[in-house]
Amino acid sequence: MVWSLSKKRREDSQSETDFAPPPTQPVQANNPYGGPDQTYTPPPEKQPIPEAFDQNAAAFARNGSISMPRSAPPGQGGYNVPGAAAPGTFKGASSTHGDNVGTFNGGSYRISHRDTNSIVTFQLAIGAPLKAKPGVMLAMSSTMTLRGEFKFSVKKFLAGSKFGVSTYTGPGELILAPFILGDCMVLQLHGDKKWRIPHEAFLACTSGVEHDHVTQDLTKGMFSGAGFFVYELSKVGLVWIQSFGAIIKKELAPGERYFVDNGYLVAWDCDFKIERVASGGIISGFTSGEGLSCKFTGPGTVYMQTRNLNGFAMALKVSTASS
Repeated sequence: MVWSLSKKRREDSQSETDFAPPPTQPVQANNPYGGPDQTYTPPPEKQPIPEAFDQNAAAFARNGSISMPRSAPPGQGGYNVPGAAAPGTFKGASSTHGDNVGTFNGGSYRISHRDTNSIVTFQLAIGAPLKAKPGVMLAMSSTMTLRGEFKFSVKKFLAGSKFGVSTYTGPGELILAPFILGDCMVLQLHGDKKWRIPHEAFLACTSGVEHDHVTQDLTKGMFSGAGFFVYELSKVGLVWIQSFGAIIKKELAPGERYFVDNGYLVAWDCDFKIERVASGGIISGFTSGEGLSCKFTGPGTVYMQTRNLNGFAMALKVSTASS
């Protein structure tokens, strides 16, 4: 059961309104850092790779993919192994590093200071709304309007999520920053598929996006690291999410299977199940240090964070106890 201080009809009408472009501001040249009122300097082109490198290594360094040989060693029956990418289609997990800029209906954004100190800077037009997690505002223009809403639900209560929702309305500039040291990225929703993220990964979204808590089954809730309740993102719009550490992306081909250890998930649009990673018996799994993990099956995309918050907290406890 949900109580809201604002009517949903008004929110729906906002999502259907065509807003004017955000206000423009004077450009400051010769500034390598960029910003909403500054010149954006794209990263330099990649340096050419020496021909002395192995061809596969050179190809992987250029575009993150390699061409696997089609001839198989004796007795292995080819490289078309179930759960692996087809020959010539393998792509490694790729970085999402670098400033990210874009526009949406009624605004524009820039994600900067990536990997550990990320911030998201918005320019909103008159009347353009943006929903965000409470408490993540770093700064905003005096022309902006902030309105808080209180939404209670049993799922939010059980998930430990915040009951408040902050809605910022333009015109002006808005800067959002995550609570933890990590990265930010944007997901584009086109209405053709649904994404799922841990509830703590949510940062902000446009008014046309629907995000609601859904329940994972007992096994996923206990061992995925994302908890029993996750956000399911649907409809059309943009969603900005946060991570602990940098964010890397893995594209899965149809039928390809891929393990992600619990505590490293940021966003995914394909199904997974919990399985034991290490082969062999219980002793093998215990000594390898890897237990149950999330096994994804393509096609789909998985975003992962490079640090585990629970592992980091445990390391701090150990360091504090030994000092």
